[in-house]
Amino acid sequence: MTTTPDEGVIKYVSHWTPGAPLEESELTELMAWRDRMHQAQHIGLYPNGIGYGNISLRRSTHSFAVSGTQTGHLAHTTPHHYTLVDTWDIDRNTLHCTGPIQASSESLTHAALYDYSSAIQAIIHIHNRPLWQRGQGVLPTTAASVPYGTPAMAYEMIRLLDCSDLMQTRILIMAGHEEGVLVFGPTLAAAAQVLYQHID
Repeated sequence: MTTTPDEGVIKYVSHWTPGAPLEESELTELMAWRDRMHQAQHIGLYPNGIGYGNISLRRSTHSFAVSGTQTGHLAHTTPHHYTLVDTWDIDRNTLHCTGPIQASSESLTHAALYDYSSAIQAIIHIHNRPLWQRGQGVLPTTAASVPYGTPAMAYEMIRLLDCSDLMQTRILIMAGHEEGVLVFGPTLAAAAQVLYQHID
């Protein structure tokens, strides 16, 4: 697997207010599913040191908890590896988070999905080459020219939600983000179930 030099790099303008972690009780489910995804190698670290995959859970109409940047190498996470994204502006390519760590490089993409529908309560972004290759053009697929973590990718989410059956399938292939697959649902368990239905 080769990755482009900017894989795992935050591309939006990140406004981070360092702060205390969220309560562990609020993150129990998120940590459990994230660590399961790591155990299955859907979230992790490539040999070149670049991390991949992230996970989030809606907290309110305009906020969500998300795994922090550069945490892909961790087999087990704690509340210190998550942050609260509380404001964002896709047009301006900005995002604000509060917590012990900066938000994942894919957080603007998560924000676009949460903006779109209150039915979307949980998002899991994983890397899986067989599914990524097999699903392109079969499942809802972003344009290959669109890079991850950008306003263009956020708008691709909206395009697919508007113009495909993505709200029903709840899984998409990120053609311009090698191996990238994203699932969502009303719960983390439901999002994970969609993933398991499509993995060999």
